[in-house]
Amino acid sequence: TRSLEVDWLDARNICRRHCMDAVSLETPQENDFVKQRISRGNVRYIWTSGRKCNFAGCDRPDLQPPNENGWFWSGSGAKIGPTSQRNTGDWSQTGGYNQPQPDNREAAQGNDESCLSILNNFYNDGIKWHDVACHHIKP
Repeated sequence: TRSLEVDWLDARNICRRHCMDAVSLETPQENDFVKQRISRGNVRYIWTSGRKCNFAGCDRPDLQPPNENGWFWSGSGAKIGPTSQRNTGDWSQTGGYNQPQPDNREAAQGNDESCLSILNNFYNDGIKWHDVACHHIKP
């Protein structure tokens, strides 16, 4: 529901209880569709099913380094292209430290930014993908 705000894991589990999953944006068309809905609804941010593979079983060479090659859609299992290839995905060019996303900014505080959220012009960057620590509360 629109007014419900939870962390990433709770968002995923709520969706799964309804036989669904959080949104996966595997094509530019899907991404544009979701961005249009965010814009029309004046939604500040949402969780997606995007996740960084930084847990047990993620030590495969093709996922290293995780911040560049370890992103995937948990809803479908599809891998997100390398973050170093800026033409894959819709990562923001800025964030809290004015660094291109994903920047894992909260690592300095001991929080890995391993979940993918879409923020609506949060850093004057339009509607873009950002890595966010999974414990943050969002719709």
